[in-house]
Amino acid sequence: MTKANLPEYDYDVVIIGGGPAGYTAGIYAARAALKTLLIEGAGTVSQITITDMIENYPGIPDGMNGFDLMQLFKKQALKFGLEILPQDVTSVKKGAEAPGVWEVTAGDKVYKTLSIIAATGAMWRNLGVPGESEFAGRGVSYCATCDGPFYRNRDVIVVGGGDTAIQEALFLTHFAKKVIVIHRRDRLRAAGMLQKRAFAESKIEFVFNSTVTQITGAEFVTGVKVKDVHTGVIREIAADGAFIFVGRLPYTEIFKGLVKMDKAGFMMTDENLQTDAAGLFAAGDCRDKLFRQVITAAGDGANAVHSAERYIEDLKGQTY
Repeated sequence: MTKANLPEYDYDVVIIGGGPAGYTAGIYAARAALKTLLIEGAGTVSQITITDMIENYPGIPDGMNGFDLMQLFKKQALKFGLEILPQDVTSVKKGAEAPGVWEVTAGDKVYKTLSIIAATGAMWRNLGVPGESEFAGRGVSYCATCDGPFYRNRDVIVVGGGDTAIQEALFLTHFAKKVIVIHRRDRLRAAGMLQKRAFAESKIEFVFNSTVTQITGAEFVTGVKVKDVHTGVIREIAADGAFIFVGRLPYTEIFKGLVKMDKAGFMMTDENLQTDAAGLFAAGDCRDKLFRQVITAAGDGANAVHSAERYIEDLKGQTY
């Protein structure tokens, strides 16, 4: 296919998602003179915007509020002429009349594009107990890498028993005085090697067969209430922080049936961020990956644009 016989389209790239991956992709795409539209959800919020302090992003030695950092991302993208649309995407599909074009529906309009970068993100699965939302950012956390250093020589709770929970519990031992792992079953679900390391770690204590029923505190978290699943007895465990690791929920519903996903719904990509659907790339927390941080999301966004640009140039029959 050459540029002369390409079907009609509106954009070279449509980016879906307004978090670090999406806006980094927007910066790189707009700066590369690709005709680009970024659609940031009107009804969804990037996890970074509710992060009180980010102090491990390079170039910001004093740290920064997540919302403020995203405003800088956006300002830089606008500087390069990125077009931004605050709408929720309701449909993504391959064009029936033009196989080389994707159709993205947002609001009451359909946008035709040669490529899509999915940067829709994910959210931590909540416990849904009293105190969780009230103390978010004030003792309740979903990221040990982000917030662990704030709990030096303090007692913290980790809720969960899978790989992520135990990995994060082990990480927290570098800072915390004591890490109390609360799990609803009588055994961990984490990989054997992780369990072995956790049980050998003197700083980690385990509370099995228990569920968290409430997160308590005043201005900040002071502890959690747990219920024994067998006896129903409720008791309170004192702690300065509660780290919750009971799974993630990716925002990938609109892509179901279009691309390969893992059992949790995360989009599968190759090393170039290409999904198994030509022209559809994924970046950031919505894709299957090991490490989810602002910096890795930003890196994904840049890499996805580079791959999309090569894909587009190939479609147009142009070479570098």
